[in-house]
Amino acid sequence: MVQQVRLPLTALNEYKASISRTQLLTLYRDMCLGRAFEDMCAQMYYKGKMFGFVHLYNGQEAVSTGVIKALNSTDYVCSTYRDHVHALSKGVPARNIMAELFGKETGCSKGRGGSMHIFSNQHNFLGGFAFIAEGIPVALGASFQSIYSQQVLGMESDLPVTVAFFGDGTTNNGQFFECLNMAVLWKLPIIFVVENNQWAIGMAHHRSTAKPEIYQKAEIFGMLALEVDGMDVLAVRYATEKAIQRARSGEGPTLIEALTYRFRGHSLADPDELRSLEEKKAWLAKDPIVRLENHFISNQLVDQSYLSEIHSNVEEEIKFAVDFAIASPEPTESNLKKIFIC
Repeated sequence: MVQQVRLPLTALNEYKASISRTQLLTLYRDMCLGRAFEDMCAQMYYKGKMFGFVHLYNGQEAVSTGVIKALNSTDYVCSTYRDHVHALSKGVPARNIMAELFGKETGCSKGRGGSMHIFSNQHNFLGGFAFIAEGIPVALGASFQSIYSQQVLGMESDLPVTVAFFGDGTTNNGQFFECLNMAVLWKLPIIFVVENNQWAIGMAHHRSTAKPEIYQKAEIFGMLALEVDGMDVLAVRYATEKAIQRARSGEGPTLIEALTYRFRGHSLADPDELRSLEEKKAWLAKDPIVRLENHFISNQLVDQSYLSEIHSNVEEEIKFAVDFAIASPEPTESNLKKIFIC
């Protein structure tokens, strides 16, 4: 039987000590970029610059950064309706995502997709999806074409890995179980990442599932599964690197359950009145960005002024993204029925 495990603390601490200062700064900047982008989205939404449903990622940055920054550019990512930060981590420029949210022609989906349908063929970002579990079969198909290209078509490059992100509410849906079964059956190079932020819209996770430990659900398929602290970017990266190594070497899929928390309501239309103040405060104390800041300071890797400079640079990038989106043209009527490969 394949083991279902929590990460061993000793090995994790050794891994953390081995990460270079440069790698740590890359992870830190990526998390700061995601947080600043989402904060600006909230401002623009309430100013009437964005329309429809907008779901923000604040608090979950360690998962996106820890997973995606461990991938190669040739690897694939499939997201959910909470997709802005996943796209940023995969390398999609902030200006093009912001323009998409504004419904502009320069958006990464030409202004046709909006918040829940970020897509970039150039960056192997396979899209956000408005309904839960929609992206898992798409990710499965991407991982199948990777192994088909290698085993049938004879392509000699490294085996591309696909990551499928989804939330805890998805893990009671049929697509979740069907795709886990097929992934193990065909030993596909795919990593299933459950961002367990404890709430499926307004339903607490422990009230909606008979088996709250999601990573243990992989046991029935004989799939390796890991439970990880989703508020610790280095713990997430450590688990991801192990899963990537298994996938590339032909050992098949891995399920990672990242225990995390969204700091805002389900969407910007959600008054967030169902979660207790005590619960929110407990999770806010685990802020992944602050945690990495403390790691820098306590290990004397950089001083606070250096980190402040990173924040300033990120704020400039976000400001430019907004200015770019505002100045960008609206989609023309003549192009509305055209098909684009973005």
